[in-house]
Amino acid sequence: MAVPDAMMNDLRRRMDSALEALQREFSGLRTGRASAHLLDKVVVKAYGSDMPINQVGNVNVPEPRLISVQVWDRGLVVAVEKAIREAGLGLNPVTDGQLVRIPIPELSQERRQELTKIAHKYAEQARVAVRNVRREGMDQLKKMEKDGKISQDDHRHRSDEVQKMTDGHIKRVDEALAQKEKEILQV
Repeated sequence: MAVPDAMMNDLRRRMDSALEALQREFSGLRTGRASAHLLDKVVVKAYGSDMPINQVGNVNVPEPRLISVQVWDRGLVVAVEKAIREAGLGLNPVTDGQLVRIPIPELSQERRQELTKIAHKYAEQARVAVRNVRREGMDQLKKMEKDGKISQDDHRHRSDEVQKMTDGHIKRVDEALAQKEKEILQV
């Protein structure tokens, strides 16, 4: 039946997007090593509007503990430096002409524990999002059965599929969390 297949694809797509959101959140967590994604959420006030940092300069990782931003417009160097300082990442940029260097300081054990707690919070939000998609899918299946669009057996079969899909996505969230935890705690 075509309607349940489209619904199942939609549920899978929505669960996948919860995982993608988790990965974006994780990429913003500092692990003590430089990553260009660390600056993804930095927004620079430029030309009368807010622009992502990657639209005002090249973001590079020349060394494991250094990020550099080659700003294209000399007039935006101060704005880029200010945006990085105010992004709440605990980073202190150093300007050299149009090049902004951002050294990544060592993380203390206390800060690593804090970041681990934040990672757990992000993972729980992703699990809740996946479970919400599951609940909506189950509700849709009940309604379809009640309206006579699918049989009771089809409802049971599709419910099992939705549950397996949910379990698989929750497992992927847990695996991503374990990987991020390992990354954060690695000295």
